[in-house]
Amino acid sequence: MKIEDIRPGKGARHRKKRVGRGQGSGHGKTSCRGHKGQHARGTVRLGFEGGQMPLQRRLPKLRGISRSAMPSGMLRDSWGIVNVGQLDQFEAGTTVTAQLLKERRVVKKLGKGLRVLGEGKLSKAITVQALHFSESARSKIEAAGGKAEVV
Repeated sequence: MKIEDIRPGKGARHRKKRVGRGQGSGHGKTSCRGHKGQHARGTVRLGFEGGQMPLQRRLPKLRGISRSAMPSGMLRDSWGIVNVGQLDQFEAGTTVTAQLLKERRVVKKLGKGLRVLGEGKLSKAITVQALHFSESARSKIEAAGGKAEVV
């Protein structure tokens, strides 16, 4: 057997369908498109749904002049959020920063910065450095003898 004797398997290769080349070919006249109808005439425009109200017209629109007018999805600001109750795991006198919380895996992503919210109880005097404190968080930290520092 030589390389020139090798042939593809039976049925592995097909001849190209040549349409519109006369009735004798079997693919003449309508060129395999049938008679009349939408698909016989060409294509429909992108997004056309057969007369049904298209998806881009069914969906509600965002109003406003700027991208931040209605922030949604990737346009929305993300923050690293921690509650006062989660800070109770640190020893008294510790300075808790955003990096320390990330190292201890209390916060996964910091985003634009750290925000401290007031859920839970704090029993130790610690110093917390963050970008934003809620009123209840600030009062709970100071009531425990700690400090809330805005960075």
